[in-house]
Amino acid sequence: MIQFIKQFKFMLVLCLTLLLTNFLSTPVEAAPPDYSGGVANEYTYEEAFFLDSYPITFSGKPTITERKTKDKITKTYRFNLTSKSGDKLTRSIVYETTLENRADKGQTTSQTTIKSYSEKITTASKAVFTLDDFQFSQAAVNDNRPASDFYSGDLVGRKIYKVTRPGAPKDYTKLITVHMTGRNMGYENFWGATETQIIDYEIITNSGTTFVTSKVSDSKTKTLKYQPHDPSISSFPGGHIVVSNSEMVGKYTYAYPYYSRAGVIELSQKNATSIERLIVPKFRDLNKHWAKDAIEKLYSIGVFDETSQFFSPNTPMNRYQYTIGVLKAVDMRVYDTKSKVNSTKSIFKDIDRRDKGYSYIESAVNQGIIHGITADTFKPDDPITRAQAVAVLVRALGMEGRAPSPGYKTKFSDDRLIPNWAKDSAYVAYELGLVQGDAHKRFKPQQQLTRAEASAMIQRFLEFLEHDLQENYREDILQMN
Repeated sequence: MIQFIKQFKFMLVLCLTLLLTNFLSTPVEAAPPDYSGGVANEYTYEEAFFLDSYPITFSGKPTITERKTKDKITKTYRFNLTSKSGDKLTRSIVYETTLENRADKGQTTSQTTIKSYSEKITTASKAVFTLDDFQFSQAAVNDNRPASDFYSGDLVGRKIYKVTRPGAPKDYTKLITVHMTGRNMGYENFWGATETQIIDYEIITNSGTTFVTSKVSDSKTKTLKYQPHDPSISSFPGGHIVVSNSEMVGKYTYAYPYYSRAGVIELSQKNATSIERLIVPKFRDLNKHWAKDAIEKLYSIGVFDETSQFFSPNTPMNRYQYTIGVLKAVDMRVYDTKSKVNSTKSIFKDIDRRDKGYSYIESAVNQGIIHGITADTFKPDDPITRAQAVAVLVRALGMEGRAPSPGYKTKFSDDRLIPNWAKDSAYVAYELGLVQGDAHKRFKPQQQLTRAEASAMIQRFLEFLEHDLQENYREDILQMN
């Protein structure tokens, strides 16, 4: 019986470990399909068509394949779409993207062109639009930051269609020229991804010029949600699940001046929601504690690996635990940075390379997230201060450079007490809403953080990655333009 219990415990731990490992390694990606303003979920694709004298909304299920090499991505799209009126659209496109990784700058640039493009639209009135020529160029830059990647791109293109209509002479062919200019912007991290694409089309016909603007945004998010355990007699009261959602929204604003016709077409598609159950925290010293929710969330996703039943929320959080916790919270990839020349030497003399969290510390140093107290000491057991803690968060985002030119003042009343090395981080953290200061607007840079306060700060950081970025890259942009 004892042996059975031991085996059961081992299997339980193994299953939970595998579950958490799968959760922490699931990538999050978002991108609108193609450059036509269309939206899609796992079942349906929709887009609007404006080459005829009135808009047509097509739908269907495209086939999308992707092939990646070290410096090249090839995407193939095949569309067989229909409208409710019986119109038909077939399209086949092969995009080729060439990547240039600038590791010295922490950035990747890309250039996208079209290898092949065929398209044919047959309307219910038997008018036929056949793509005759195309030109397309899209370029983007991806700023690869430790906690989140940020990217921006621009595109230009031209398409020429031949048009035939029933009853027209056999040698009659009308040409339609479509000029397109646009941009896309997005971010991607473990907790979410959003790409918003805005494209202006100028459609030149014999009758006049049609103007169309498409705005489409694809967003994917992961959110932690508490799920109570209803039975009153149980070993635990509840636990957390991670809820994954994705949604694509699009809007076309169009005008046919020569027909005095204008309007808006809105499209949206949602993917099915998925959930994953996480391990259950069982700390005995958090009952009614103000930071209970934040602490238990972080424990559930593996930020804390405490084995004790006591979290000790009011004791100081040390520099070592906080740094590793932040990196785990954002699922930062830890690279093998061991020196081939001297693989036994630690980057700091007061941290042993054999420590299970050492690889996080070394990666954080190499990516500029943390610095030592001196050139060769980290002081891992020292309590972390508010200035140090905020600096780690802002550097992980790679946003410390967004502070103004030196000489500025932060909005904290104790600005003069903020050390120069932390001032950029304090300024940016306030602007992003990561910290607000106390009731007197004091930052208190040298105040030591308790384990509860550090947990609350990391939890707010995750909320920024989960929600704030999406709002900025989706709602704000779509409303501004």
